[in-house]
Amino acid sequence: MRSTTLLALLALVLLYLVSGALVFQALEQPHEQQAQRELGEVREKFLRAHPCVSDQDLGLFIKEVADALGGGADPDTNSTSNSNHSAWDLGSAFFFSGTIITTIGYGNAALRTDAGRLFCIFYALVGIPLFGILLAGVGDRLGSSLRRGIGHIEAIFLKWHVPPELVRVLSAVLFLLIGCLLFVLTPTFVFCYVEGWSKLEAIYFVVVTLTTVGFGDYVAGASPNQNNAAYQPLVWFWILLGLAYFASVLTTIGNWLRVVSRRTRAEMGGLTAQAASWTGTVTARVTQRVGPTAPPPMEKERPFLPPPPCPAQPAGGPQSPALPAKAEPPSPPSPPTPPTASALDYPSENLAFIDESSDTQSERGCALPRAPRGRRRPPNPPRKPVRPRGPGRPREKGVPV
Repeated sequence: MRSTTLLALLALVLLYLVSGALVFQALEQPHEQQAQRELGEVREKFLRAHPCVSDQDLGLFIKEVADALGGGADPDTNSTSNSNHSAWDLGSAFFFSGTIITTIGYGNAALRTDAGRLFCIFYALVGIPLFGILLAGVGDRLGSSLRRGIGHIEAIFLKWHVPPELVRVLSAVLFLLIGCLLFVLTPTFVFCYVEGWSKLEAIYFVVVTLTTVGFGDYVAGASPNQNNAAYQPLVWFWILLGLAYFASVLTTIGNWLRVVSRRTRAEMGGLTAQAASWTGTVTARVTQRVGPTAPPPMEKERPFLPPPPCPAQPAGGPQSPALPAKAEPPSPPSPPTPPTASALDYPSENLAFIDESSDTQSERGCALPRAPRGRRRPPNPPRKPVRPRGPGRPREKGVPV
């Protein structure tokens, strides 16, 4: 990637971040200030109702409650009502391990011991690459299965004589719709029914989870009322399939972009070659139409040399008869005669010659030499007489032995 492109992309991302920060600040800051005012009012009301409690003691109590909530405690749970509930039972611990290797990290449950934090470091270093390999394999299989099913639908469309370009568009739309139906819409309604969330809260959780953002404000199975131990492991398997689907979608988009880029480069190369051929063809035709009155500049730069003289006769030998006319040095050939008819001589004639190469023109009798950008090659110089190989002098024509 070029430096200018990289800087432009960095500027675009920074602009996107600043715009998002302004929008979130405008939306969330008033709500935060309102919640803070309500908390202050509740605190003053509690202190007026309980004058024996000091302000400092109440502040320490609120801080301890906040720490307990951050550690996974639930204020609705106490030792008498629901003593069997734990945020670290086998199902919840399995789900927490899954959020580590998937890099989601909801944050609703956090490690509080030094031993747990140390184990989490090595567990993540090994588990994240392992899950990446699994995700690639599952995404490949899932994408192949979906494409195989869509291939049958494409065959049906082709039997109905639908244009292939439209079939490709329809197959891509079907691939996206089927994936969204299986991994976005269906889980949304399931979470609405099981968790008691609204549709907006459920789809918010689905999108935040499958994009691995994982804020932790909504977590499936985190409610104390959820007693099914297999619920959160099932949610993790849905996360695996959903991430694999999105990975296959991103892979498909990347492959499509590479194909489009390759085709674009090939088309641009073809257009460049066609433009160069057109320029050379037009220049050669204009040069031929000028005629011999304007000699080409290359003839002045590279004058023709006469052929080497004939080898001298041995002393005392018989005089050789007059050589035939072919032995005389040939005179420099005259420039080629321009064609009798040219496509440029008639303004209303078809301009199909623009797309033809000089080879096609030469087959039709209009020999057009290829030259770089407005220059014309000089005629071929005369060939030197061929001398036989081997020892001894060459024997000239008409010289008696």
